[in-house]
Amino acid sequence: MLPKFEQFIRERQYLHNVSPATVAWHTHNLKWLPSESPTEDELKQMVVRMREKGLRATGCNSAIRSINAYLKWAGSPFKIPQMKEPQVILPTYSATQLRLLLDWKPKKVTGHRLSTLISVLADTGCRIDEALSLSWKDIDFDNLLVLLHGKGRKDRLVPMSLELRRRLFLFQRKTEAKEGLVFPTQIGTKQGRRNVLRDFKQLCRTLGFGPPARCIHAMRHTFAVNYLRKGGSVFHLQKMLGHSTLEMTRRYANLMTEDLQAIHQKVSLLA
Repeated sequence: MLPKFEQFIRERQYLHNVSPATVAWHTHNLKWLPSESPTEDELKQMVVRMREKGLRATGCNSAIRSINAYLKWAGSPFKIPQMKEPQVILPTYSATQLRLLLDWKPKKVTGHRLSTLISVLADTGCRIDEALSLSWKDIDFDNLLVLLHGKGRKDRLVPMSLELRRRLFLFQRKTEAKEGLVFPTQIGTKQGRRNVLRDFKQLCRTLGFGPPARCIHAMRHTFAVNYLRKGGSVFHLQKMLGHSTLEMTRRYANLMTEDLQAIHQKVSLLA
C-alpha cells in the first residue's frame, strides 16, 4: 500500500477509533485508486473499471464513500458522485409468517436459543451481529433496556417489550446462564452467521414457507415497517436501528406499499 494510503488508514484507526471491519473496508476500496493523487479523468475511469468488473450500483457506491473520505482527507478538489441505485423492495415477513416464527415451541435447548434470538431480532430490530454479540450484562431486566454494540463501535440503548423480557428470562433460567454471551455455541463462543442462517432457513421451511431473501436481515426490515405502521416516527426509528443518517431509515417508507394502497382507497376522488 502507498505511504499516503497507509497514513489515512492509521489516522482512521487511531484518531477516529474505527473498527477493524472499517479498516479492512477502507483498505480494500483504496486498491481501486491508481495513485495517491488521482486526476478527475482517472477517477471517472476507475468507476468505469468497477462496472466492467461486475460491481452493481450499490457495490460501487460503497467503494465511492470510502474513496471520497480519502479524497477529502488528502485535500483533493475532486469528489466522485454517487451512482443512482435501483429502488428495490426490501424483503419482509408477512403477518402470518411472523406469527408462525414467534409462536414456535421448540423442544431442544438449541431450538430455544434460536427462538429467543428471533424474538430479540423481532422486538428490537437489531442487526444479527449485534444480537450474537449480546451479553447477559447488556440486558437490563428491571428497566426493560438492551445495550447493543453497533457498527463502528457505536453502542446504543434500545427498549424491549415485557414479552421479550419474559422470553429472555425463561431462556436464561433454562440455560442457567448468569454471564457471558446470550446466544453462544455449546463451548461458549460466539456463533457464526452462516450457522444461524442455516438454522433460520431450515426453520422457515419446517414451518411451511420459503425463507425470504436475506431471511435474517428481513426481520430487521419487518421491524422497521411495523414500527412506522404503528405510528412510530422516522427519527425514533433511526435511533432504534442505529443508522448514522436519516436517509438510510427513509428507505423503509418504500416498503409500505399495502398501506399506501389502503389509504388511496379512502382518499381517491374516484372511490
